[in-house]
This record gives sequence, structure tokens and C-alpha cells, in this order.
Amino acid sequence: MQNNDQRLEMVFRVNPVLVIEKDENGVVTICEKQDHPIQRFFRKIKVRIPEYKKTSLDEFGSFVFDQIDGVCNVEEIGNRLEDAFGEKAHPIYERLLLFLSFIDEKCHYIERIK
Repeated sequence: MQNNDQRLEMVFRVNPVLVIEKDENGVVTICEKQDHPIQRFFRKIKVRIPEYKKTSLDEFGSFVFDQIDGVCNVEEIGNRLEDAFGEKAHPIYERLLLFLSFIDEKCHYIERIK
């Protein structure tokens, strides 16, 4: 188990296999290639299966995802989040660590590098 100081020093980067789209409002959409052999088989027999699974993030998630660059640590991202959203972002680190943990461990959208 990590203590809070160690958790705030973690650094992440975006998984390089993902395709990221961003609209004019700053909303990030994560596109995951659907390339399982079964999916490829069904595409060959003309079943309509999309090439990508798309997940759009809300304004907080989009902002945080934009900050993940392989350089900024969790504490720096939290400070930027508070500067951008103020009280709306509170409790900052509890929410931020939960979000980062989810998109790292469950979705594999990001990778921990430090």
C-alpha cells in the first residue's frame, strides 16, 4: 500500500495504442481498436462491427486526460484541476486518484511510468 505522498508523485502517460479525438468544446473521445479475431471474422462475413469502440469523457475527465503527458505528476494535475474548476472539483485528490486508478487498471487508457 502506498502512502499519500507516493500516490501524489505518480506519473502517467497515455497508452500509445489508443486513438484520441478532441472536439471543438475540448471533449476527449478515446477510440479503442476492436481487432479481436472473432470481430475480424464477422467483418469478413459482412456483419457490421465498428472498427473502434468510442468512449467520450466529461469535462473533468477530458481536462485530466489532456494533462497526462508522462511528465506531470498527480499533484501537479490536481493543482491544475483546482485552478481550472475551483470548488466544483473538490474533493480533488480523492476523485482524481479514483479516476486515474480506473482508467489505468480497468480500461488501460493510461500507463504508470513512475
